[in-house]
Amino acid sequence: MIVSIAVDDAGWDGVPALEELTRRAVEATVAHTGLAHENLETDFLFTDDATAASLNAEWRERPYATNVLSFPAKNAPLPEGEARPLGDIVLAAGVMAREAAEQGKTLPHHATHLIIHGLLHLMGYDHETDAEAAAMQDLETRILKGLGISDPYDRH
Repeated sequence: MIVSIAVDDAGWDGVPALEELTRRAVEATVAHTGLAHENLETDFLFTDDATAASLNAEWRERPYATNVLSFPAKNAPLPEGEARPLGDIVLAAGVMAREAAEQGKTLPHHATHLIIHGLLHLMGYDHETDAEAAAMQDLETRILKGLGISDPYDRH
């Protein structure tokens, strides 16, 4: 999978080796889902809360920052050999940092979870129903475990 990464906020400086962390999370997600990935492309924007809130307001009519936004690409004909865009993922530094602190998680672990969560949305996973949420959380937990990260939903 082709992964493009843009970082436009210093709030992400608290996540060491962000590009490597992102690529590892993408590779682990692709491996667990079995997605044929050789000719797919995903773009990541690691930004501030204001930018995330603006995008959320514009595209989802929700005028606040959320931890991760996923924008699936539209399926359109492509020239032969071109990578098929899977979509774009936007992550908000302030929301991510506040959540990590509130939940007692490290910034790298929480960022990894959000990257996986956003990518699963691009792959068609959702959490609108209890069954969908349980399936998505189970998959996220298995992917994270493979990366040596504990269950983010474990409230014990």
